[in-house]
Amino acid sequence: MLTRLLDVFETGSGIWQASAHELAHTNLLTENKLESFLQFRREHSSYPESLPDICHKQHIKLVSKDDEEYPILLKETFEPPHILFYRGHLDTTRPKIAMVGSRKISPYGRAVADSFSSGLATLGITIVSGAAYGVDTESHKGALSVDGITEAVLGCGVDVAYPRSNKKLLEEISERGAVISEYLPGTQPTKYTFPARNRIIAGMCRGTLVVEAAQRSGALITADYALKENRDVFAIPGGIFTQGSIGCNKLIQQGAKLVLDIGDIISEYSDFIKNKTLSAKNDNMEKKFTLSEEERRIYSLLTPDRPLSVDEIIYNLHGGDPASIAFLLLQLEIRGIIKSNEAHLYVRT
Repeated sequence: MLTRLLDVFETGSGIWQASAHELAHTNLLTENKLESFLQFRREHSSYPESLPDICHKQHIKLVSKDDEEYPILLKETFEPPHILFYRGHLDTTRPKIAMVGSRKISPYGRAVADSFSSGLATLGITIVSGAAYGVDTESHKGALSVDGITEAVLGCGVDVAYPRSNKKLLEEISERGAVISEYLPGTQPTKYTFPARNRIIAGMCRGTLVVEAAQRSGALITADYALKENRDVFAIPGGIFTQGSIGCNKLIQQGAKLVLDIGDIISEYSDFIKNKTLSAKNDNMEKKFTLSEEERRIYSLLTPDRPLSVDEIIYNLHGGDPASIAFLLLQLEIRGIIKSNEAHLYVRT
């Protein structure tokens, strides 16, 4: 849309100063798109008239809520942004899951974020998060590690790398997915913009997974937005004395779905990932020969017809760190090498 308008008005200033009649006369905007643009211009009348030029030079795209590229589920929310700025490519065909959590991530949270994001991305699900430190960063990286698609929603302009250390990560995200914001280019983050962007993260997705959250974590704001929009909320349980898990445990207490493995999420969206799951199973034979030593030990204990619980696996391994073994089981299940039933008993596939 922006490029075509520049062809007509030649400069960003020309677009910014054009009357409603002149814009309508281009036949490039539907009535709804025109109204969205005019309202956006009224709300940002003090912004430089060179905005379209800035976007064009920095490869920033605009999408209005009446465009086909606009996130479908976000459009259904109570207060969707009239216009989104983004870098990269918006995908409206894949289901999306938000993954959020604390900035101060524990080794447990890091392992969970990496496993779930890579596993879901492998099955064709887009991972949406906020590019902050901690769970957000690990969730984006997990999806990218398997060549999956991930989208980052920022509390600043899409041309602002925040946190600065994630500049390279944001570039990688825009190559595989999209970096998105409702804020004008150049907008710096504030304590108010982050909670506001959380409604977009939740609104874009079918469900929100809270990986690790303290009692007052901002991730709980995202979960609250998801609940208000009647979307699914999932939470990873943690120790009752672990400060970083209090928020997750309380969400579960209040009705969020307790998640122990990736199957607890994908069971809610089986229609969307059926083909991907079948494809993963077809690759089993090749993957069985690339197991690590620890994975081989677990695999050798299992049979196709005698399910074992996590406790039984730990016992037969003569001990071991339960969290590490659970992590390995999750990795094997994601790769389609083993599977678990509703009672969380494991067998070979």
